[in-house]
Amino acid sequence: MKEYSKLLLSNKAWAKEKLNLDEEYFHNLAKDQKPLFLWIGCADSRVPAEEVTNTQPGEVFVHRNVANLVVHTDMNLLSVLQYAVEVLLVKHVIVCGHYGCGGVKAAMGNQDLGLINKWLRNIKEVYDKHGYELKNVSDEKLRFDRLVELNVEEQVKNLSKTTIIQRAWKNRQFPHLHGWVFDMSTGIIKEIINIESNSELEPIFKYEFHTDEVITNSSIH
Repeated sequence: MKEYSKLLLSNKAWAKEKLNLDEEYFHNLAKDQKPLFLWIGCADSRVPAEEVTNTQPGEVFVHRNVANLVVHTDMNLLSVLQYAVEVLLVKHVIVCGHYGCGGVKAAMGNQDLGLINKWLRNIKEVYDKHGYELKNVSDEKLRFDRLVELNVEEQVKNLSKTTIIQRAWKNRQFPHLHGWVFDMSTGIIKEIINIESNSELEPIFKYEFHTDEVITNSSIH
């Protein structure tokens, strides 16, 4: 049997099991989605959002990329963020990294990895920003773990610098921003940072919205 055929067979078994438990399961699932959470996670196959949070389909809106980055020029990420915040009206945006992240590890080195160098450059910037702290961590494993945490922290701060988040804060005082790290060796998530709506920002990153603009944007909801 080909590898992909196993996935199709597993899908049929999963669908049958769901129907045995609830005949209306897929009928209800197809109606709509009203998630409270947007999850921005790493593309690592070992960190599925629904699995590690024990949630069901429809509860978490998910975006994943290498090393769970929030890059201000990434139209894919920004499109997901805007839809989640302005249409789905999520109340929480979570950036979740994980210890042992291959992307973070690669960014700590100097090997030329081709195209992904440009993506990992964002993590190198985090390392450079926190260089004093990191260089004073002599244990390589602890330094690696700390960079994973700092990377999550900086990505959450990047969220707060977007007009999407700031406009939502102005309109409805949501979403709250969270930074978490998943430990694959224990299965436990560690909270790194929590930013509530309308938290103080560095002035250079704070946008001012005209009243009519705020009303116009909020009226689509």
